Amino acid sequence: MMDSMDTWIPVAYWALLGFAALVYAVLDGYDLGIGMLLPMQNKTDRDHMVASIGPFWDANETWLVLIVGLLLIAFPQAHSVILFHLYLPIFVMLVGLIMRGMAFDFRVKAAPHHRLYWDYAFKFGSAITALSQGYMLGRYVTGFDTSLGAYLFAALSAYGVTTAYCFIGSAWLIIKAEASLQQRAVRWMRVLTKALFGGLVLIGLLSLNAYPDVLHTADNAQQTGLLFVLLGLSAALMWALARQLNVIQYNPQCQQTRPFVIAIGLFALWFAALASVVFPYIVPGQMTVWAVASASESLWFLLIGAMVVIPAILGYTGFVYWTFRGKLSELSYE
Repeated sequence: MMDSMDTWIPVAYWALLGFAALVYAVLDGYDLGIGMLLPMQNKTDRDHMVASIGPFWDANETWLVLIVGLLLIAFPQAHSVILFHLYLPIFVMLVGLIMRGMAFDFRVKAAPHHRLYWDYAFKFGSAITALSQGYMLGRYVTGFDTSLGAYLFAALSAYGVTTAYCFIGSAWLIIKAEASLQQRAVRWMRVLTKALFGGLVLIGLLSLNAYPDVLHTADNAQQTGLLFVLLGLSAALMWALARQLNVIQYNPQCQQTRPFVIAIGLFALWFAALASVVFPYIVPGQMTVWAVASASESLWFLLIGAMVVIPAILGYTGFVYWTFRGKLSELSYE
């Protein structure tokens, strides 16, 4: 049994997992969103949109690898259970990631009459990846319940995550694009904000009413109050976003980064709501962080490595984004 002085270490790993998942959702989320938003009728805009994520998209997936590594190291039993239930959607996600990787390179290497097919592969690969991740999140939150309602919840979660990725992708495009493409991104974000809000309301209602076993703290007044506070803050940020999009529509050079910053704030609020519901479980309703954590000696040793690796990843990520800041430029493979 874990010593009482070391009970916080599994919680620290749980928090690191949550942080890595949030960073992944923001960084890989916007480039998946860009892929899904590609306008297949306009080659110039497609080229510009792919160029906007060219220096970043591959490195963004580092966080996905980190999530799997942290889960395996800190909670190996939970890692086995999660993979057992999610083998098929993980396989589908990997197919989507492979499609994206191949299409990104081949879209400019292929013969001109084949390039559109690779753009379709990039678009569909992005959609497959986003949908599978959303489905996996829904299955995880419901504790891998096998009822019809749980599968419907997972399908709604797939819709929500896919919409959220397109939402933050359009925010990224507002920063990187100019002229008509930027204005198109503003219109996309308006529509996606409404779609996302509707999806979140449905998910919230289903969570509070259909899954009381998963939302084990929903009966606690303090916990319920926290969820309503987070929902209220989300609504306030969406209102602020709508006002900012109005400003950018009439003055494209004004505070173009604000929609993306607001989108990050919304993602953080949604992750906070999810964390408040799931904690202290690592597999909702089945395994707590203390019950399935690795030996405290191992966690202490590996925590030192994590405190070196994670700042290093943050450092080179920040360096890349600083180096390629500003408006997009032509993407070249020469």
